[in-house]
Amino acid sequence: MCVAGICDACTKLAPTLMLFRRQEDRKVVAIALSVTMLDFIVYFALDNVGMFVGYWLLGIIPKGLIAPWNHHHQHCMTFRSAVLNRLLELSYSLHTGMTSNLWVLHHNLGHHVNYLEQSKDESRWRRNSGKTMGVVEYSLSVTLTDNYRAFLVGKRYPKHQRVFVAFAALTWAFVAALGIYKPWAGLFIFALPMVCTIMYTSWVTYDHHAGLDPDDPMKASFNIMNRWFNRLTGNLGYHTAHHYKPGLHWSKLPELHETIKDRIPAELFVKSTFDAFLPDDKSVEVPINIMPEPLDNIEADDAIQLDQAS
Repeated sequence: MCVAGICDACTKLAPTLMLFRRQEDRKVVAIALSVTMLDFIVYFALDNVGMFVGYWLLGIIPKGLIAPWNHHHQHCMTFRSAVLNRLLELSYSLHTGMTSNLWVLHHNLGHHVNYLEQSKDESRWRRNSGKTMGVVEYSLSVTLTDNYRAFLVGKRYPKHQRVFVAFAALTWAFVAALGIYKPWAGLFIFALPMVCTIMYTSWVTYDHHAGLDPDDPMKASFNIMNRWFNRLTGNLGYHTAHHYKPGLHWSKLPELHETIKDRIPAELFVKSTFDAFLPDDKSVEVPINIMPEPLDNIEADDAIQLDQAS
């Protein structure tokens, strides 16, 4: 039995636990790093194009599901150490194509600031003509412009921009080297999954806001209550809450959602494609009229500031 937290096992584990800002992120990091390790095992151990193609196809969904955790990481840094954060981002980027500070600039400092103004939104779903893009057009638009728009946002935040440019160059140079050494392996294990995951991420984010154009943040996001969706994406279904307090750790979003759900119109609680494969009877939640709890009840320490992202 551990007494006062000082048994031998706890003493050995404490330094590892102290590396993390929040302990909920440990399993996520373990999974991401395990997938990275598997990628390199396949890269070095195999030499069959057919197997590389099969590995790429099998990895599309798992690597797509790593993307939201990269998103969460760049909202709230996982480690207390900047060096460890950069190394984790390298792992994430090899799966998702989203390098260090790409989310910070394009998403945190771009989309979250401008999502109520489609003429400025870095993830805009409206054409210049005023018409709503289709999901394919939107996905291609975001995929092809994300790095450029992140760079433009970075002009206002040169510290973040320098990290973004440096690590984007480093990551893609590393991928190019892997491709030169083993072309087919480099293409199907790294380069192609990175591009595909950016496209996949753009595709699924279309459903967060497309067609909504209010001034009220409580009416500007669709919400998905499917428990499987939220377990696999780190509560991204609580999207109004995420935009209401974007610096809040993903594990706290359900708690925040409970304080504001009566202010979200019922039609903004929707089903997702997850319901076709992983149905959940409570996936559409109609809010009840309750008085929201004061937001001060949410721990202030959970709102990690953006200036800690680098």
